[in-house]
Amino acid sequence: MSKSNKILLVEDDKELNELLTEFLQLENFSVTSTFDGAEGIEKALHNDYDAIVLDIMLPKVNGLEVLKQLRNTKKTPVLMLTARGDEVDRIIGFEMGADDYLPKPCNPREIIARIKAILRRVDMDREDIKPSPSNGLVKADDIELNPATRVATLDAEVLELTSTEFNLLQNLLANAGSVLSKEELTESALGRKLTLYDRSIDMHLSNLRRKLGPFADGKPRIKTVRGIGYLYVAN
Repeated sequence: MSKSNKILLVEDDKELNELLTEFLQLENFSVTSTFDGAEGIEKALHNDYDAIVLDIMLPKVNGLEVLKQLRNTKKTPVLMLTARGDEVDRIIGFEMGADDYLPKPCNPREIIARIKAILRRVDMDREDIKPSPSNGLVKADDIELNPATRVATLDAEVLELTSTEFNLLQNLLANAGSVLSKEELTESALGRKLTLYDRSIDMHLSNLRRKLGPFADGKPRIKTVRGIGYLYVAN
């Protein structure tokens, strides 16, 4: 991770905005901060950032609308900040392409740790697309993944997957028939450790299941093994 990573912070709480800006700058991030969604959209669409920290409850334009407009043209990683207990907003945010979330109030150091994890994952994704003999296609049943182009198809139709969903599917297919723990999936897909009460992977997998659909016989492609993790069912 470069010391000059550029972060856009969109948070209307002035005290929290200033606190996060200070912590981020101490970690050698270059921070642009704004306090409302309208300005957040303007800055996000007309500048290149390495990551965006985006609150959902914003004046003028809410964070979900900011994310929706951003995803129409850009894949900039987004860390959402949500009010504790707002699970519906988190689900919608993941469906729109958010990379991770943290409930507020949260420790600024945890936000920094999440940002660093996202940036590490982005770096790993870039390494994956470099030409290499190991960049063969990953296939299972009617699904095909190309790690070099990061394109996934189902019955030869391109799947619209987020970066996290692609990483999850690649890992599940590579280990088809074997159970992968939530800890393993969190580290491989999100680039960080699983934390207590963390349901990010569950939400990403829920969206992935919806996009894949079941097998022709109606059986699920991704099975939950209660108390252990998940597996892609080898059909």
